[in-house]
Amino acid sequence: MKRRPEPELMDGEAQALAYAEADFNASNTLFIELLRRLAPGPLAGATALDLGCGPADIVIRFLRAYPGATCDALDGSRPMLELARQALDAQPEIAARVRLLHDSIPSEQLARGHYDLVISNSLLHHLPEPAVLWRTVRETAKPGAPVLIMDLMRPASPGWVEALVESYVADESEILRTDFRNSLYAAFEPAEVSEQLAAAGLDSLEVAVVSDRHLAVMGFLPT
Repeated sequence: MKRRPEPELMDGEAQALAYAEADFNASNTLFIELLRRLAPGPLAGATALDLGCGPADIVIRFLRAYPGATCDALDGSRPMLELARQALDAQPEIAARVRLLHDSIPSEQLARGHYDLVISNSLLHHLPEPAVLWRTVRETAKPGAPVLIMDLMRPASPGWVEALVESYVADESEILRTDFRNSLYAAFEPAEVSEQLAAAGLDSLEVAVVSDRHLAVMGFLPT
């Protein structure tokens, strides 16, 4: 099935709120489990980078799991970052270890060769040119840094798209159902992501299918 891109940013307040209020517990729990499997170590004193942080649920889960780490969390949507700020304000001990950044990649706010870990969830399919993500990973992370990028995986047919919509967001708002459907059409297939990594010189990272609707790019950058 041919890819059908969608808008890069979720700039509408209603759209951002629908996303933040949706139940992503299963996929966000999976993300942290995958990070643990990657075995990045305790990350004591480490500075992580979350690209496309959205309402910050992954950031909060990450910092709970790794109490010695801090995180720069970047997103291009102001409504999303406002929801992230509200979530963090309710947890001051976590908020003290987060720096929210409003920008899109490539971003001059991100220092080169600075980050001990780069993570991202559900950003790749929003990008009109995916190479910008892989360049950002290479340029901002330290040599040998662990990387975990998780995203939706494009189904093989429109019927499969509708089956996933029915399985996972049937009881959600129409805004969220439409967003999820559009995101599935905009997502990449594992083979396409492998080609992207090869073109970016990131062959040390592996692509894995991690659920019926997600793929993950995992590994360590070259030293």
